[in-house]
Amino acid sequence: MAKAANPSGQIALPLVPRVDGKPQRIVVGNANASVIEALREPAAWPFHTAVLTGPPRSGKSLLGTWAMGQGVTVIDGADAVDETELFHRWNASQEGGSKAGDPLLIIADSQPWTITLPDLASRLGGSLQLELAEPDDAMAMELIHALAEQRALTLADGAAEYLLPRTERSFEAIERLIIAIDRISLERQAPATMSVWRAALEALQGPEQQNLL
Repeated sequence: MAKAANPSGQIALPLVPRVDGKPQRIVVGNANASVIEALREPAAWPFHTAVLTGPPRSGKSLLGTWAMGQGVTVIDGADAVDETELFHRWNASQEGGSKAGDPLLIIADSQPWTITLPDLASRLGGSLQLELAEPDDAMAMELIHALAEQRALTLADGAAEYLLPRTERSFEAIERLIIAIDRISLERQAPATMSVWRAALEALQGPEQQNLL
């Protein structure tokens, strides 16, 4: 399988081991580079708080795990937390409690995240707002390799170049495609070459995909 040539295009996450014990990695690209730079400087966050949102499967929780390793307190899935409780937790991070003084990263899955409690909306509205984007072509190619690597899936040469024009540019769609390739490869007990890529694309996008293959 082809590997990314740029070692700076990833962040090791030793706190999130895979099944084989190796650390996961975050692909760095257009969608998250500015967010990662901001996460490196929590002392600069207004009220020591940042709010992170982004599309599904874009690595929000992995970034949160990485931030925790840097001494940041993280509330993941904050949009599913009772707003009054979240307001109290924000106050605790500002005024007291066992983790007083720690920077606070609040991660929400909803995009946009609508907050109905005025006091909470006011507090978080003054915090640093971080939003992950969808990947561009260069990042999408890197994601194809990284997600295959995570599943210990060996892709034949030219996989990313073949798959990229034929799939949606989103974290979720790329992940679904790699999962489908892995499943079909295992079912056929065959290497993940073009015939498997084609079958995965057709399984996800329907027979009309044949017009593009």
